[in-house]
Amino acid sequence: MTAAIDPALLREVAVTSGEYDRIVELMGREPTHVELGIFGAMWSEHCGYKTSKPLLKQFSSAGPRVLQGPGENAGAIDIGDGWAVVFKVESHNHPSAIEPHEGAATGVGGILRDIFTMGAFPIATLDSLRFGPLSEPRNRYLFGGVVGGIGSYGNCFGVPTVGGEIYFEDCYTENPLVNAMAVGLIRIDKLTSSRAEGPGNLVMLVGADTGRDGIHGATFASVELDEASEDRRPAVQVGNPFLEKLLMEACLELIDQELVVAMQDLGAAGLTSSAVECAHKGGVGIDLDVAHVSRREQGMNAYEIMLSESQERMLIVVEPGQKDGVDRVFDKYDLHADVVGRVTEGGRLTIRDGGSIEADIPVGLLVDEVPFRYPEARAPRERLELAARPVTVPGDLDLEDAFLRVMGSPNIGSRRGVFRTYDHQVQNNTVIPPGGDAALLRVKGTRRGIAVCTDGNGRYCYLDPRAGAAIAVAEAARNIVATGATPAAVTDCLNFGNPEKPEVFWELKESVEGMAQACRDLELPVVSGNVSLYNDTSGVSIYPSPVVGMVGVIEDIDKRLTAGFKDAGDIVLLIGDTAEDLGGTEFQKVVMGEVAGPVPRLDMAVERSAHDAVLEMVEGGLLKSCHDLADGGLAVAFAESCIFGGVGASIGALGSVHADPGVALFSESQSRFLASCAPGAVAGIQAIATARGVPLVVLGAVGGDRVSLSDSLAVSLDQVTATWDGALD
Repeated sequence: MTAAIDPALLREVAVTSGEYDRIVELMGREPTHVELGIFGAMWSEHCGYKTSKPLLKQFSSAGPRVLQGPGENAGAIDIGDGWAVVFKVESHNHPSAIEPHEGAATGVGGILRDIFTMGAFPIATLDSLRFGPLSEPRNRYLFGGVVGGIGSYGNCFGVPTVGGEIYFEDCYTENPLVNAMAVGLIRIDKLTSSRAEGPGNLVMLVGADTGRDGIHGATFASVELDEASEDRRPAVQVGNPFLEKLLMEACLELIDQELVVAMQDLGAAGLTSSAVECAHKGGVGIDLDVAHVSRREQGMNAYEIMLSESQERMLIVVEPGQKDGVDRVFDKYDLHADVVGRVTEGGRLTIRDGGSIEADIPVGLLVDEVPFRYPEARAPRERLELAARPVTVPGDLDLEDAFLRVMGSPNIGSRRGVFRTYDHQVQNNTVIPPGGDAALLRVKGTRRGIAVCTDGNGRYCYLDPRAGAAIAVAEAARNIVATGATPAAVTDCLNFGNPEKPEVFWELKESVEGMAQACRDLELPVVSGNVSLYNDTSGVSIYPSPVVGMVGVIEDIDKRLTAGFKDAGDIVLLIGDTAEDLGGTEFQKVVMGEVAGPVPRLDMAVERSAHDAVLEMVEGGLLKSCHDLADGGLAVAFAESCIFGGVGASIGALGSVHADPGVALFSESQSRFLASCAPGAVAGIQAIATARGVPLVVLGAVGGDRVSLSDSLAVSLDQVTATWDGALD
């Protein structure tokens, strides 16, 4: 490191001394201040994926439905009749830890831009959230701020928030996780690329003014949080959903009129990353003059303009002859449309500020020369010992007390108070609303539906990251199948601690390998995703928390299923086998006060057979309800089906599930569904299960006003509902 470079400046841009020396070597000279900021952003973990990219190559994006895999703003799949679904999930963890409302709101805004940048109209958002226990005042502040931010942005923008998940664990106290997923719909022939082409074409910055908010946001997301992180508050962006709605309408109009060559939203690293990504994809250069950028603050220099992450902005590439048409569209929506540069030959990013050249960098150095890191991966011995510890049900277990404690757990209970913050019916496409296994959206003008969900279990991944990540894929697929839809494709968000710690990099490596193998086993392409590392505060890491977002397709929306029991006299069925899978379960944490033992076993061949069996039953019209068995096991799934249906039910033969009542009720064995049917459909269902080699147990019947889990355990439906409803109080 040259003596002239202040170490504090390198920390500001998250560049190590070794990386600085490499920059000097590649450039053949010292970088300017603006160039150093650009390298810091593009080589950051958040933009450059310098720790995770070598691992991500294990994901397969191939599949008959895939139209666009990783590499664009979002993935896209073909759902038939000329329609495509565009979707992606991303994180906004660090900003939400500092400023929860704006951090979460701009996370929603950013993921929505990823969707309409592709030319798709956003039809839904989902989330996946993690917080520390609500007994702590700061966690309640973060929880309220995040939920409020998600609700306010989505509601004002006019997109329904249709689903998601929330978990509470001690490890998220200083590091809440805020993952947002968005889904859009588009005619296939309207899909748009961010690939800049045509030297001489205009580069335009459109939408909002540029301010100083969000500077160093990308580098902020690539370091640990500590006592000084509050000083990073200016790195948190501020959003305007009403302006973004106008920006979307304008951008979609440009695409409809075929006025643009390429389009790229300004997210992490702002104008820097958008310009670099467009140029690199097209194999061209871009020459920008920041003097032409509309700004909302005086005295901004080139460094601030290039690294600002002000929201609601888009970079577009336009042929010179189309400029007037572009201007008319943006004038109509009262938005800025500034010509800030041109596409050039030679593959260089040149930044000017009037007559002064502030940066001149070969684009390839910013993308192809990212210094990948291969940290040591080491399994922590104490974790392996913890995961091997046997778990048994206590001999003196009070089943009713355990049942009600699990039903009242914040990880299990009703999220109605959260969902009511969100408008899930705007656009009038929501057929299955939040609260069930997966949400279902209609594709207007067709009989098709799109099922969407997010899933992940940090406890499982803490004990066994490979198995836990695979279970996240399997559970997401079961949630899709439970609605009657066929799983189609995956997006993921990999949330981990500091990868420079050998045990954390081991968690990341194992999780990616487990998730990739599970996706291959279920023939699910991974078409988009995001990585969020350095979720540490003062050296304390979160649980490894990979989140799976999944999309499925149902050909006839009238065949959809929900989780609630329907009619008195219906037969209740358990599809799948139950084993002593208690490690890492909600029962173990809530009732036994520990997190230990082997996580539930997962056989992907068995999992796939269960999916195929249920989908065949759906196609034959044999089922009236279906619910995935996951957190809390049979006890929770059975009670929720009663609550959702507003009717009681009874299990007549708990011993046919497992000899130990505690295992039968609270095991979280995989590859299981709880279903109900008319009495006359049982024979047909049994025939399908037998042909598919899937275990089937006739549990009992729907009816009455009690949740009867065995001869000795029956609780009124009103009491169970009240316990479940009050879990987040």
